[in-house]
Amino acid sequence: MISAGELRPGNTVERQGELLQVLEFAHNKQGRGTAIVRAKFKNLQTGAVTEETFRPEEKFGRARIERSEAQYLYQDGDDYVVMDTTTYDQFPLTPAQLGDARRFLKENDNLFLLTYDGAVLGIDLPTSVELEVTQTDPGFKGDTANAAFKPATLETGLAVDVPLFVNEGDRIRVDTRTGKYVERV
Repeated sequence: MISAGELRPGNTVERQGELLQVLEFAHNKQGRGTAIVRAKFKNLQTGAVTEETFRPEEKFGRARIERSEAQYLYQDGDDYVVMDTTTYDQFPLTPAQLGDARRFLKENDNLFLLTYDGAVLGIDLPTSVELEVTQTDPGFKGDTANAAFKPATLETGLAVDVPLFVNEGDRIRVDTRTGKYVERV
């Protein structure tokens, strides 16, 4: 069990038979009154986001999320097929299960599969991925006293701002948490 005062963003808890992920958390102490905890939860089965208020001593069941190595294979219609690399089981995932991770996926990429009681909840990407620049304007020399950036489209369709020295065909590293350029590789 975990108390409401110990909740942190990213934790996954079980409450009233539902699996909830903590998105935001705030512990408020009000003058002479008692402290309260405000948390924003995402229901992992339905995708609904709710905001609730608790006393810090309220208890939640701690959910154990299994994390296994997997590989993205291909897109089949709207579904994305992912294979567990230890059991070779294949799982079709919906765009809702993947969320923003779709923007970073290309065939044969390695990732982590998140499961709970045998049901696939979604995926967890590495912190950065390497992608090829497919379209960008040529860089130009000029007044670059400050860092100058230009828009670029990557092989997955993701649009990022890159420095002027990056050209079409270059491979760059992109942070999957922020969606921003990290470095040229």
